[in-house]
Amino acid sequence: MTTGHRTDGAAADLGYAGRTTALWASGDYAKTVTELLCPLGRALVRASAIRPGDRVLDVAAGTGNVAIPAALTGADVIASDLCPELLDRGRELAQTRGARLHWQVANAEALPFDTNKFDAVLSCVGMMFAPQHQCAADELVRVCKPGGIIGLINWTSDGFMSELMTTIKPYLDAPQPGSQPAARWGDAAYVRDLLGDRVSNFTAEQHTLRVVMFADGEAFRDYMKAHCPPPRAAYQRIANDPRRVDELDDKLAALAERYLAGTPSTMEWDYLLVTARKRQSPECVSPAMPSAVSHNSIRSDQFRDDKQCTRDDARRV
Repeated sequence: MTTGHRTDGAAADLGYAGRTTALWASGDYAKTVTELLCPLGRALVRASAIRPGDRVLDVAAGTGNVAIPAALTGADVIASDLCPELLDRGRELAQTRGARLHWQVANAEALPFDTNKFDAVLSCVGMMFAPQHQCAADELVRVCKPGGIIGLINWTSDGFMSELMTTIKPYLDAPQPGSQPAARWGDAAYVRDLLGDRVSNFTAEQHTLRVVMFADGEAFRDYMKAHCPPPRAAYQRIANDPRRVDELDDKLAALAERYLAGTPSTMEWDYLLVTARKRQSPECVSPAMPSAVSHNSIRSDQFRDDKQCTRDDARRV
């Protein structure tokens, strides 16, 4: 194992690793990414200005939604995730797309990589689910080279996906004691505090992923129930309790209907895109700059090879 990684209390907890692996392996995450989330990976690669030859780490990479497009730029990429099943599926996807990269099982809170190793350290709606936020943030900064970029996409704390996670939470196994809510990573000020004065050029943009796939709330619910790992894991846990299954059915359909209201077959999923530079040295610390404000629109066909009915609008916060 590579030297330079943490060996203190942040080291991987086998119970947590087992639960996390079971949850994310419970559905077809690759299908969910390909059909719904694919634009996010390329958006993060583009925002992070990944170049040929860059050494890139994708943390909580899943099936490679960031790692694969990063590798296709000519970068030297490692995709790391706690779930071996997701990495195995990612290898298959990379092969079909002609991408060459490395895959490694790793805990976001105890990355097995040297300090100051990577030109870019990225994570797309993945690392936000690590239970100890400060520990995960510390690891992102540690393995990034001075002057390197840290790029994150996280679901916003008040958007659709956070509401979805809140809805299914009572039906899942209890979280690890001391775990912090994933939705907090969707708040720009919170992320800036986690990274602290170790970074400069902090920028946060709020984007909207427009998903045009589900005709109604029931169609959304059935898709989540069949394919998306966290909802599917919730249904598996309550499978022997028909009353609770019906209850969750109604809640998911109602949630989706609320977001579909007024926009037939279109759902808006907000997320936060963060980029920052690791400072060249601890001595070069200056007060944090406020985030710039701008408005722009990005079509999903800029980020996809296949024809998926999604688009992405962006604004800085």
